[in-house]
Amino acid sequence: AMAWRGATRMAARRLLLRSPAGRRGIASCIDPSAGLTEEQKEFQKVALDFATREMAPHMAEWDEKEIFPVETMRKAAQLGFGGIYVKPDVGGSGLSRLDTSIIFEALSTGCTSTTAYMSIHNMCVWMIDTFGNEEQRRRFCPSLCSMEKFASYCLTEPGSGSDAASLLTSAQRKGDTYVLNGSKAFISGGGDTDVYVVMCRTGGPGPKGISCLVLEKGTPGLSFGKKEKKVGWNSQPTRAVIFEDCIVPVGNRLGAEGQGFSIAMKGLNGGRINIASCSLGAAHASVLLAQEHLTVRKQFGEPLANNQYLQFRLAEMATRLVAARLMVRNAARALQEGREDAAVLCSMAKLFATDECFAICNQALQMHGGYGYLKDYAVQQFVRDIRVHQILEGTNEVMRMIVARNLLQG
Repeated sequence: AMAWRGATRMAARRLLLRSPAGRRGIASCIDPSAGLTEEQKEFQKVALDFATREMAPHMAEWDEKEIFPVETMRKAAQLGFGGIYVKPDVGGSGLSRLDTSIIFEALSTGCTSTTAYMSIHNMCVWMIDTFGNEEQRRRFCPSLCSMEKFASYCLTEPGSGSDAASLLTSAQRKGDTYVLNGSKAFISGGGDTDVYVVMCRTGGPGPKGISCLVLEKGTPGLSFGKKEKKVGWNSQPTRAVIFEDCIVPVGNRLGAEGQGFSIAMKGLNGGRINIASCSLGAAHASVLLAQEHLTVRKQFGEPLANNQYLQFRLAEMATRLVAARLMVRNAARALQEGREDAAVLCSMAKLFATDECFAICNQALQMHGGYGYLKDYAVQQFVRDIRVHQILEGTNEVMRMIVARNLLQG
């Protein structure tokens, strides 16, 4: 038994260190490069190679020791992954939303938690690039695209999660500055990052009273709560972000007063595609781990792969993975094209992909039996890391509300 366990650990290790696109058999029907242009296949290959070399070998250690892998992410930024859909004149790669989805899916096969933080960072840089003026773009974006500096998105509060428009953090204008007071909860990177994109209330109640300020670490009055202990996402710190009479220049406001909620929601449309893409990568890696396990593990005198029930479950996992991938890529195209239905398609894709991919990873763990519950096996980390994807960037219950509202509004 110990010899078998050692052999399967090594097989799983080899699997994680191999490009998912290069697998035999089942990989041909779930090949993530299917339907892509040659250029997109190149982006994907670069991301897969980076995930294989720089992320997968360290994934378990980053999780166990709660390491925020700053230098690894800076290496990723050298490949253009720090500002993937940011304009090139401020250091971005200028790629499309579909290109971005392909890259995050590939990176997530190496470490889902780290890739998810990178997706949030990319969303923040895009918001500054898109809604900032020229001075703001050139002041903030280059160092963020290179990941010399890191960014955090500050929307959620202790009392406002799904009901984001009820946020209470306030910014009172005094001459050329705002005085910022309040707190944000569950902030990815909080305390370890350098730039905070903050949604705050500058006007009356409701979404039209919200503005967006960019705050830099070191601002007097800016502090952080304790580092949260989480089920997954352990390679990125999560803390409360607290503002006590923080003085923020009016020149750090993105867009006009009252435009903040619109900026936040437009950022989240892309964020939902990004986080769904991270789920795809975790699910793809988990299908491959399950395939390998079923082939190697024997019970009742024959490989588990000969069991028709498990064959059918594996087939269902593969089918759901491909369906989710197609839905995410369709939404990414719609967002890139600025289509009227883009926001609801992003919500559909986030809902479907995060639900289905969690089910895929969970089933892969089940197929591993007791071994799947051991931290020696990567499948349990994929399960833990993507569970939160059904909650953040808008809960999946809110995604259902958005889709239903769209269907019933006219």
